[in-house]
Amino acid sequence: QVQLVESGGGLVQAGGSLRLSCVASTNIFSIVRMGWYRQAPGKQRELVATITGLGSTNYADSVKGRFTISRDNAKKSVYLQMTSLKPEDTAVYYCNYYNGARDYWGQGTQVTVSS
Repeated sequence: QVQLVESGGGLVQAGGSLRLSCVASTNIFSIVRMGWYRQAPGKQRELVATITGLGSTNYADSVKGRFTISRDNAKKSVYLQMTSLKPEDTAVYYCNYYNGARDYWGQGTQVTVSS
């Protein structure tokens, strides 16, 4: 079983920055794909960014140039640096661990961007 614990969410004004963190409790981390997803009220969960074990990244078009995903395999952690935040970025952000067979999810952290 993989447990993911997110932190770093909060309330920020438009144009501000936040950094989300996720720590995984698992012995298999460095080779798996990690990611961040978000879900706004009344909407489906959507991809924000992913990063493979080799460090290849993928971003949703809506966050390209503003968000950066990174990982620290020694700390079994993945991060999401968010800059130039917009009100439409408001959502619950979820950490994702995908080992090629199944997904694991964190409990989510709320990000609210005020205009």
